[in-house]
Amino acid sequence: MHLKRLEKLNTRDCLWMYVLGILNKKPTHAYVIRKEIEKKFDFRPGTVTAYRVLYRLREAGLVKKTKEDRRVVYNITPKGKQDLKKAINFYKQRIKLLEK
Repeated sequence: MHLKRLEKLNTRDCLWMYVLGILNKKPTHAYVIRKEIEKKFDFRPGTVTAYRVLYRLREAGLVKKTKEDRRVVYNITPKGKQDLKKAINFYKQRIKLLEK
């Protein structure tokens, strides 16, 4: 029970980190982001949830969107890269503290 909650809190509830992690590798479409998260991180974000997260990330200046042909492509911004790095460092610090 506790592990399920931990998993939910650190995956679906923190979806923004995974989205930024995917976009940090290459700009891509929202559909591809969802598929990459499922493949790389072994959980499936909801369709609407992923779009909502992308919208919020855009509003916060962490991603930007552009058009390629008729498709929308998302790119991570320098601010997004900085926040992703901070999130990764946060988890690294927590792990160190838990292992002490």
